Amino acid sequence: MAEKVVKRIDWLLVFFIVPIILGGLFTMKSFTVEENSVNFFDKQIVWVIIAFAVFFIFSFIDFRFLKRTDILVTLFLIFSVLLVVLLIIGNTVKGAQSWFSFGFFSFQPSDMMKLVLILILSKYFSRRHVEIRDIKHIFISGIYAFIPFALILLQPDFGSAMVVFAIWFGMVLVSGISKKHLFLVFLGGIILFATLWLFVFAPYQKARILSFVNPLADVHDSGYNASQSTIAVGSGQVLGKGVGFGTQSRLKFLPEPQSDFIFAAYAEEWGFIGSCVVLLLFGLVIWRILHSASLGASNFEMLFGIGIAIFFMSHILINIGMNLGLMPITGIPLPFMSYGGSHLVTEFMGLGILMNMRKYARSAHRDDMKNEFLGI
Repeated sequence: MAEKVVKRIDWLLVFFIVPIILGGLFTMKSFTVEENSVNFFDKQIVWVIIAFAVFFIFSFIDFRFLKRTDILVTLFLIFSVLLVVLLIIGNTVKGAQSWFSFGFFSFQPSDMMKLVLILILSKYFSRRHVEIRDIKHIFISGIYAFIPFALILLQPDFGSAMVVFAIWFGMVLVSGISKKHLFLVFLGGIILFATLWLFVFAPYQKARILSFVNPLADVHDSGYNASQSTIAVGSGQVLGKGVGFGTQSRLKFLPEPQSDFIFAAYAEEWGFIGSCVVLLLFGLVIWRILHSASLGASNFEMLFGIGIAIFFMSHILINIGMNLGLMPITGIPLPFMSYGGSHLVTEFMGLGILMNMRKYARSAHRDDMKNEFLGI
């Protein structure tokens, strides 16, 4: 039994993930050498061990029960209720009421909700590949995404809300829904926003939106974090300053270098070459995830794998984008590198489920799978 599980694991995927984790750990170690510093390095090692344990356990469990609509709807309702409760009794961290605190650890329901959303959208689209071009499926799937999107936005956690939208939008694009209908829906949204901008929003509200979209516009106030992050990335130059010599993080100019701005802290120490290596590794991780998705025995497994790939890509693009000053500061972690257990365990949980689905890939005829997927 254990031998079958070992064969089921995509060891290339694990091989590409490990150096990304090590890059984050070395970076944390470099700026936690002071006596009074929080020891992020040691704490993160514990979370990495737990996450890998979850990965292998979930690779072993038979997850075919997740194809049942009643199970998925129940999970969706449970985490929706948790997000509502969070708005009442949740712990506020960095201005966002996003965490349940249990003293020795904290739990962020929005992380798990992203995984549940991928599952329920995979189920919804896989059952409607024949009639998928009906415009109603844009709105029905949009309702599934809007509920967590709105609840997360109320915290407010703009980063996670953006990831929820990216998951829905990405899965809609690959599901086979009419692009013309999708364009009309987004055109309506653009017209609505333009109307609000011209006739409803007050000047101070417009200023907040502009500051959010372009944080570098005011480097002394709202754009301070983005400014320090871009300075850290640029100061690394080609080869970096070396591990332990990142001045922006060690001198505490760079905010949250262990989580939100881990990429900037890493880039300062490892430079352009090191940053390119991490980006290459992230690309290889996405490639292996999509490869596993292509082996899916049915549309459900394939859509789930694609959803997991979108989940990681959106996190990577948003986090690195804000570290480079190209995207709004949203406080979203970089997969495998940022400090914290909630997001790390969720990432490995999703990958563990994907590995388990590989068990049934060989039982399906490859030509049938390709025809089914292309005919969505």
